[in-house]
This record gives sequence, C-alpha cells and structure tokens, in this order.
Amino acid sequence: MNIVVCIKQVPDTTDVKIDPKTNTLIREGVQSILNPFDTYAVEEALRIKEKLGGKVTAVTMGPPQAEAVLREAVSMGVDDVVLISDPAFAGADTLATSYTLAMAVKKLGDTDLLICGKQAIDGDTAQVGPGIAVHLDLPQIVFVKKIREISEDKIVAERMTEQGIEVVESSLPCVITVVKDINEPRLPSLRGKMLAKKKEIPVWKADDLDVEKDKLGLQGSPTMVNQIFAPEKKKGGKIFEGEPSEVVDQFIEMAKEFKLIQ
Repeated sequence: MNIVVCIKQVPDTTDVKIDPKTNTLIREGVQSILNPFDTYAVEEALRIKEKLGGKVTAVTMGPPQAEAVLREAVSMGVDDVVLISDPAFAGADTLATSYTLAMAVKKLGDTDLLICGKQAIDGDTAQVGPGIAVHLDLPQIVFVKKIREISEDKIVAERMTEQGIEVVESSLPCVITVVKDINEPRLPSLRGKMLAKKKEIPVWKADDLDVEKDKLGLQGSPTMVNQIFAPEKKKGGKIFEGEPSEVVDQFIEMAKEFKLIQ
C-alpha cells in the first residue's frame, strides 16, 4: 500500500511573539517544530504499513529549513520524503496550499491513502486536508479517531463529531485527517536518526509540478491575513475560601454585586 502523509513545520506555540508595532509574527529566533497533529498522522501511516506492507512518503511545503521535519519523519520510519519549496508558493492560503500539495501527490503517482493531521497549530483552519481531497476528487473522512478496518480497497473509520462518533466506510484511494486520540506516536530510533541525517531530500519547485501558476502562492490565494494581534490578557479570577456553605454565600454576594443575579 502506498501511503502519503502531508506534514508541516510550524512555530512552537510557546515561543510565538507578536510585534506590537506591526501586528505581525516575530519569526526570528523562534523555534520551529513538526506540527503535533502530524506526528499522529505519521504514526498511523507507519502502523498501516506494518500491517499491510508498502511504502510511506512524507511531503511538506515550506522554506528550505522545512526539511528538518522531513528528517524527523524519516527518523520515525518514513521511507521517502519530498520538500516542495519555491518562492512562487510564498503567501499561500489554505486553498493555494492544498492545491500545491495535491499536485505534488499527483506527481508521486498511485496513492492508496493520504493522511493529514486534523489541523496545523499555527492556523487551526483544518482546511488543507479536505482541500487536497477536493483537488484530487477523492473521498475524505475527517477527524478520524480510530481505523476499525483497512484493506487494499476500503477503509472503515470512526470520526469525531460534535454529536458523538460516526462510523464511515470509504473506498480507496481516500484522504483522512486524524486527531490525537488515534494513537501514541513512537519515538525516533537511533538507527532512524542516523538514516535521517544522511537522507537526501528532493526539492520540487513550481516548474517540477503540473500546476497552473495563477493558483499558487499569494496570487492563487483568495483570502489573506488582514491583521494579527495578541488577545487581551484576562485578569486573574477570584478564589473563594472556606467551608462549602461559606463559599456559596461569597459567590452569591459577588454575583449580586455584579448584578448577575437579583
């Protein structure tokens, strides 16, 4: 089975800072990591490969330094990797990003299953995986928490919804996005780290893909970021102390003070 995993390099959310003058992200000196949700996608791909055989290929789109997350994927056990990097891709929104990734997957050839993390922590849109499915005209199952059954021609999965759990069956090829409940990602092995260090990473540019240039990057993005700002810091809450009955009385008095109750 040929499995493709789309992964992304993102800034570590613990290091994210915003320039108060420009309201833009300060990226200099900020550590980048493999998008946490994508680690679950990689792990699930490897588990399926161990069960059914085949190959796992990881693909990422980003600047040259994004090769770091591909090496991390190799250290976990991924077979092949591809970096999609070109100034033409800069400024891409989720539509342009999903289009570019879809064209890269198309170039890879026969793909039985494409797995993405449910979303990237730097955007939280959860749109790229479904967008890839639309561009490739493939069925999709999003927010997958468990794969009940998978074979060479079909997949049965449980997906999370606001109402509960749905069980969905689809033919393959198919696109799925996974949530963190699906597995526990493995740690890279020493052998894997050694292989990752030596791995040659092919770089595909816009001219290497069968794409329409006006659908790439900023030019192909119908949406744009108008403003980025830090949310207003909330003031600390009040802690009530004492016996339960005393705490209740204190809370009621405060509620009356703020006119929450009469």
